Amino acid sequence: MTWVLRRCVIAPLVVALAGLAWFTLPLWLLGAAVISPIVPGWLRPLRLFWVMVVYLTCEALLLVVMLGLWMASGFGWRLRTAYFEGIHYDLVQGTMWIFFREARRVLRLEIESEGPGPLEHHGRPILVCCRHAGPGDSFVLIHTLMAWYHREPRVVLKDTLAWDPAISVVLNRIPARFITPNPGPDEDLESQIADLASGLDGNDAFVIFPEGGNFTPRRRQKAIDRLRRLGMERMAQRAEQMIHVLAPRPGGFLAALDAAPEADVVLVAHTGLDHLVSAADIWRELPMDKRIIMRWWQIPRADIPSGREERIEWLFGWWETIDAWIAENRPVEMPTGRARLRQRTR
Repeated sequence: MTWVLRRCVIAPLVVALAGLAWFTLPLWLLGAAVISPIVPGWLRPLRLFWVMVVYLTCEALLLVVMLGLWMASGFGWRLRTAYFEGIHYDLVQGTMWIFFREARRVLRLEIESEGPGPLEHHGRPILVCCRHAGPGDSFVLIHTLMAWYHREPRVVLKDTLAWDPAISVVLNRIPARFITPNPGPDEDLESQIADLASGLDGNDAFVIFPEGGNFTPRRRQKAIDRLRRLGMERMAQRAEQMIHVLAPRPGGFLAALDAAPEADVVLVAHTGLDHLVSAADIWRELPMDKRIIMRWWQIPRADIPSGREERIEWLFGWWETIDAWIAENRPVEMPTGRARLRQRTR
C-alpha cells in the first residue's frame, strides 16, 4: 500500500505541483519580493522560493525521465542491468549538478573541502562515514562524491526519506538501502548492510551515517540514555561530552567493514548544514551567504583495528574528534547587499 501511495499518488502530485509553480511563478515571485524587505536576511524569501522551485522542477523532471527509462527497459524488465544502472547514476549526477549550481549561485554558498583529495583514494573502494545533521548533508555529500570524487555511491539512508518520490524511485534502481534506526526483532539490518557493502570496486563508495538519524538535542539525550540501558556507562559518559553529534551506533558500520575487507575508511564532518530537518528549519536556518566547510579524513585499512570491541572504541574516538572539529569550525558569514558592494569597490 505504501509503495502504491508513493508511486501513484505522491509522484504525480509532485509533477503537478511543479507545473503549477511555473504557471503561477510571476505571482509567487511578486509576493516573495514584497515581503523580502521586512524579513531578516538579504532577499531571503525571494531566494529561498527560487531554490524551492528549482528543486521541485528537478524532482519532477527526474520522475518523468525515470518513467521513460522504465518503459524503455521493457517496463522494468531490464531495469536492473548494469547498462540502466549506469544511466541512472549519470542521471542523478546531472540533476544534482544542475540543482547545486543554481542553489550555490542564488544562496551565495562556497563549499570548501579540507583533507585528502580524490587522488588519495584512486583505484580503491572506500567506506564513507559522515555525521548526520539533516537531509541537506546527505545531498551535499552524495553530490561531492559523484562530481568531485567520481564515485558511484551505495547509500544507507533512513526509511523516512523514501517518502520523497524521486529519491525512492532512483534508490530502488541503484544499490542502496532504506533502513529504520530501530528495527524489529525479525529485521537483520546488519546482514542487509553487509550485502550492500559486498563487491565494491575501485570507483565505488559505500556511504553510511553511523548516528542513525539527524542530530537534535532530544535524540542526543536518547542516544545517551540508550547506552546506559545497555550497561555501557563509560560510553554514555563519553557521549555526554560530545555536544554536536550523536553517539555512533556501530553495528552497521562494523558489518560494512567485514563485508568490504579491501576498502579504506573516509570520515566526513561539515559545518553549515545543521538542523535542516523540518520545513520550519529550512525557512529559519537554510544557509545563505556562507562558506561551508567539509573535512575529510582518510584511514588506510591497515590502521583500522581488527577486533570488534577495538573497532567500537576506534569509532567513538573518531566521533569525539569530529565533535571537536565542528566546535572549532563554524560557517563563515560572507558580506551581502551594500557590504558586498563596498567590498567589490575596494
